Amino acid sequence: MHNLDLYAKVEHLLGIDDATEALHNLYASELEAYKPKTLLDVGCGRGLFMKKMIQEGVSCIGSDLSQVMVEHCKSEALEAHCCDIDKIEGKFDAIVSIFDVLNFFSHDELMIFLEEVAKRLNDDGVFMADINTRYGFSDVADGSMVSENEDEFLSVDAIFENDLLETTLTLFERGEGDCYRRYQEKIVQYFHPLKSFQKLNSLKLVDKQTFALYESGDKTLLIFKKR
Repeated sequence: MHNLDLYAKVEHLLGIDDATEALHNLYASELEAYKPKTLLDVGCGRGLFMKKMIQEGVSCIGSDLSQVMVEHCKSEALEAHCCDIDKIEGKFDAIVSIFDVLNFFSHDELMIFLEEVAKRLNDDGVFMADINTRYGFSDVADGSMVSENEDEFLSVDAIFENDLLETTLTLFERGEGDCYRRYQEKIVQYFHPLKSFQKLNSLKLVDKQTFALYESGDKTLLIFKKR
């Protein structure tokens, strides 16, 4: 099982519903000033933000590397594709990457991704994404947690060292009788300092806002315009 599919499988056990809703409200509020008619959601998950923006009259397409997430979007009559951004055709008034998407890229991968974003923005287009601050990694994400229900037990163990957060997800899922099936995957996230975004070839960082998602100063919202 691909690690993003395992994440999709355990998302309901992570207790992130309130944080997700808060982020969606923040993005929607910031996008009001730009009045986009078309939007690409990279890392769209189950499509909740697309649903929110469609209600505002915005035409939305999503992409995600988890087939589980994409199939869920399609079951909700949303247009979503299981692919990298370089496979997405067309241009958009707005592109978003919500909830740590940029932190899943290494520095070199991030630079390539941002170039691909710029190629898919209309001339006056806007790109918004949030990243974890160093504090968000070292003092909020680092550590362990468990979550369970009658049929599932999830262990999350995260270690932040050398600007990398390595998170091990271990899921035990009840099968027939008292048998459990075990799934385990490791997810790696990268800390990116703000200087990484300040001298890009195709995008200009026009605003940044550090805010509290779980604790004060754990996240930064980045807003870019196409150069």
